[in-house]
Amino acid sequence: MNATLDLLHTRRSVPPIQLAGPGPSPEELDAILAAASRVPDHGKLAPWRFVLIEGEGRERIGRVIAETYRADHPEADEARLALEARRLAHAPLVVAIVSRAGPHAKIPDWEQVLSAGAVAMNLTVAANALGFRTAWLTEWMAYDRRILDALGLDPTERLAGFVHVGRAGQVPPDRPRPALAEIVTRY
Repeated sequence: MNATLDLLHTRRSVPPIQLAGPGPSPEELDAILAAASRVPDHGKLAPWRFVLIEGEGRERIGRVIAETYRADHPEADEARLALEARRLAHAPLVVAIVSRAGPHAKIPDWEQVLSAGAVAMNLTVAANALGFRTAWLTEWMAYDRRILDALGLDPTERLAGFVHVGRAGQVPPDRPRPALAEIVTRY
């Protein structure tokens, strides 16, 4: 096999709570984001963008997340609110993948959304290729307009997910994967 296939066959998601620093250097981050943006993009629309959540920004958005959670769950205790506040603070870097899919005369919304998904996958692969570990998650915050507004998303934008990037002391064992015979049909 070759190095690319080896990477794709061995990539694992690592829970954000197990990710630590240091995060990518500015040069590594530029390389990761450049690779992430090299995806199929019918019409050259770039129907996606990145929001980098790092450093103090992780705590700022964490306060917004905890306050939003408290507004919807007034019964929540301090332990639960602390958990919510830390959701995007474990890894040294979290990249929010924003889908800017919209109406277009020739390119369906679906193709634009798929392009944003490809961006997120390329980002995870590029980060792993540089020795980092990742987790691509959405969770409730990705669908809450108050959180999206706090992150600066326009009303027409959606979140394809948060990609947590950091270092891991150990990589979890692989999970069961579907047998090819169960997912491949020949026409």
